[in-house]
Amino acid sequence: MKYVDAAQVQKKMNGRILKNNILKTLFLAATLFGLVILAILIIRVLLQGASWINLDFLTGKLSTSADRAGIMGAILGTFWLMVVVIPVTLFLGVGTAIYLELYARKGKFQSFVQTNIANLAGVPSIVYGILGMTLFVRALDFGNIVLAGGLTMSLLVLPIIIVAAQEAVRAVPQDLSEASYGMGATKWQTVKNIILPAALPGILTGSILSLSRAIGETAPLVVIGIPALLIPFPGGIMDKFTVLPMQIYYWTLDSSLVAEYANLAAATIIVLLVLLFLLNATAIIIRNKFQKRY
Repeated sequence: MKYVDAAQVQKKMNGRILKNNILKTLFLAATLFGLVILAILIIRVLLQGASWINLDFLTGKLSTSADRAGIMGAILGTFWLMVVVIPVTLFLGVGTAIYLELYARKGKFQSFVQTNIANLAGVPSIVYGILGMTLFVRALDFGNIVLAGGLTMSLLVLPIIIVAAQEAVRAVPQDLSEASYGMGATKWQTVKNIILPAALPGILTGSILSLSRAIGETAPLVVIGIPALLIPFPGGIMDKFTVLPMQIYYWTLDSSLVAEYANLAAATIIVLLVLLFLLNATAIIIRNKFQKRY
């Protein structure tokens, strides 16, 4: 029997400790670098756009004059876009996840659908814009209205919600379902009263991230031809519209000609960030409430 060489063990331990310290330092530096860049961007946006935010800016119409331009049309367009996206993605996404996890037979079909959903979650957003333009704008002849934009953005975030909802359903302890069946409940009663409430915090988390992405996406809307012109305020899902990211995009382009448009873009970014923070905070509160209950 050979004895352990203490010197060799100590040498290997020193090497591992050194490697651990080096990698920890690299990861910390990478994290700090990202945080510093993010802080610089936020400070730059705040300094450049905060002074331009006032009641006239928030409630005014779009204008060719930077001093009189407002974003109420873009805010209403974003609201109506979410009116379409939220119900479509939640009903279809959660329903698909429940079917695949609890009703679909395990086999080639289920595996095929599952694989394609996972692949669709990584498709670039501009591809969904091309699909939306082909299907909703041209084939169904909707034009560049809220409904076409909302359905296009729903296609973009739907795979993410499905995957998140599936993971949330899988995380529900099997004992809860078995206890429900043991008490004589049907499968649908078990799903409605036991599985869905227990999985709701995870489903909400995935929905929050997906809807935040939908609010901030620009590429699909550019492809389907959403304008940033002097259009009337949208009053429903059948009206033409623009959204906050589109307005930021066009004002950033126009800043090369008129410097004040860069300030308008920065102010719009601040408004968009505030809306995202409010959306996330509200959803987190709801999620925590359900977590405590279940």
